[in-house]
Amino acid sequence: MASIVERPKKSGEITYQVKWRQDGAWQTENFGGEAGDDQAAQFRALVEAHGNQWPHGWTKGIGFVEPEQHPHDRALGEYAHSYADGLNTVDGRTRHDYKRDIERHFLGAPYTGPDGHAVRLGGLVHTAPDGTEHPPTVCNITQADVNEWVRRQRHTVTAPDDPEQILRTKASPKSIANRHGLLYMIFQSAVEAEPPLRETNPCKKTGLPRQDEGTDEEMVFLEHEEYARISAEIRAFDPAAADLADFLVGTGMRWGEATALQTRDINWTTGKVNVQRAWKRQDDGSFQLGPPKTKRARRLVKLTADQLDMLRRHVAGRGPEGWIFRGGQGKAWRHSNFYNRKWARGLDEAIKKGLGKRPRIHDLRHTHVAWLIEQNISPAAIQARLGHESITTTIDRYGHLLNNLDDEISSAVANAMRVVTPAPREGLRPLRSA
Repeated sequence: MASIVERPKKSGEITYQVKWRQDGAWQTENFGGEAGDDQAAQFRALVEAHGNQWPHGWTKGIGFVEPEQHPHDRALGEYAHSYADGLNTVDGRTRHDYKRDIERHFLGAPYTGPDGHAVRLGGLVHTAPDGTEHPPTVCNITQADVNEWVRRQRHTVTAPDDPEQILRTKASPKSIANRHGLLYMIFQSAVEAEPPLRETNPCKKTGLPRQDEGTDEEMVFLEHEEYARISAEIRAFDPAAADLADFLVGTGMRWGEATALQTRDINWTTGKVNVQRAWKRQDDGSFQLGPPKTKRARRLVKLTADQLDMLRRHVAGRGPEGWIFRGGQGKAWRHSNFYNRKWARGLDEAIKKGLGKRPRIHDLRHTHVAWLIEQNISPAAIQARLGHESITTTIDRYGHLLNNLDDEISSAVANAMRVVTPAPREGLRPLRSA
């Protein structure tokens, strides 16, 4: 903690010294004049807010100093768009999403006031030491500016003259982390540019919200009986649609993977299905086949005998490139069509009859994992089956469900630590207490 020490001078003037320890060494800053006590108190608060470190941008004995303007500085929006355009490792949809985030979240939600003046709200801005705000550039954004931007992302943005008009809803911790990751890459490219536009990346030490906030609300896990209710309602009016739902919850596949499966992807000898393509949304809203989400998402998924029997019914009479699961006119299912015509209808009926949850189609994937954990399947095996790029993803998303294994874990530890008392050797007497 920082402290303030009064240091009177011979002239009778009193100066105020702020003292604190940083990395084991004493640091001090002095303030004088009529407002010296208030300035010292404000500076002490800044030091403590920065974790007992010198405040970012503060020069000892001078105060906050604006960073020198780089001769090749550029508006952040312009630079960010050029960065996204230059990426050759992402598909068109990902580039479109990046540019959308740049416009809406980095530059702010657009708003036109009653006077016709257009502004952006809730985006990145540079706040100078005197409190004035300036449009963001590659060089003027500071770590404090990024932290303030993260804070703004966590709140709903409304119109200044109409609080009921929502311009942008508050972001989830995961969305904030994703947007911050893009911002980090943009600023890192400025650091690594030749010549460099910045010396440091202002996103490097950002405090991000925990990503497990609200996880239980976002993911819905169904018990076996709860899912059976939904499946039965769908099967009552469309058995083929119920088969697709059963396949999703029984394999844990993503929607885009399961609906991209073709007859040739089934190996009837090994009983496995080859996940090697998935549907990808394009800039214009259409869908095209592409590779799965990640490299590890290319995988073989073992099926049960019942699942293989179901697939035989669906592929009978179809060619190698025929879709296993088909919607109207023999075409592959689209998520919106299946949800509105099949899933929502069956779900509403199940809710009318007592189901207390409203899961999304993607929650069938989460439910599959919960059922595997219930059967003591290891996280590594779950990672491979779901096609997660890293086991960290599996643990972060479903680790809280592993509490169900507490009894098995404690039993295993007890067995490992059990010491078998050795039989005494012949001719030796046991020790007696004195």
